[in-house]
Amino acid sequence: MSSKEVEELPPSQLGTKPYWDGCYEKEIENFDSHGDVGEVWFGEEAGMRVINWLSDKEQEGEVSTGASILDVGCGNGVLSVDLYKEGWTEVTGVELARKVAEQEDCQIQFEVCDILENINTTESEAMKKNYDIVVDKGTFDAISLGENAVTDKKVYVANIDRLVSSGGLLLITSCNWTEEELICQLGDSFTHRETIPTPQFSFGGKTGNTVTSCIFRKKK
Repeated sequence: MSSKEVEELPPSQLGTKPYWDGCYEKEIENFDSHGDVGEVWFGEEAGMRVINWLSDKEQEGEVSTGASILDVGCGNGVLSVDLYKEGWTEVTGVELARKVAEQEDCQIQFEVCDILENINTTESEAMKKNYDIVVDKGTFDAISLGENAVTDKKVYVANIDRLVSSGGLLLITSCNWTEEELICQLGDSFTHRETIPTPQFSFGGKTGNTVTSCIFRKKK
């Protein structure tokens, strides 16, 4: 299967900035009023699978807790905060929505920016840096649901390629794309390393996963 053979998804409001602006504005109001952190995209267990994988690699000496991590489309900041709580000290979270819910007093840089903007002309400090690890839990999915998904996905891959340091890692979690489809769409810039086991379901004699979490390594 080539990238041209990936069947595109129908556009949805989940692929629009106004939707996420409204979503996170409401979540911030709820957090300020009664401490509700809001919706955790794909559930907390999806984020913990990523953190546990990183922790295993840290114990094996492959990565350091001082590695620079970019949480792309960090939303309400839950994954960024959880990474910090687990000892990952260099975490940056970026989000397109105009207000990010910073829920903890910790040393995490949160910045509002567009992951699809031109890196050569960006004013975003976060977008000017390189990172050892980039984590994406749902952002590629949201981009895939936009009106300009075909073009925007190519921009996403090119930008992530620029942001990840040589030999660095991209950890991407998706509920829209299978392992094979993610490899097709990211394979020009990233090599598939492994896929984190996730819960399976069976229907009509077929077995699948509700969520796919893949680990990619930058090729150059």
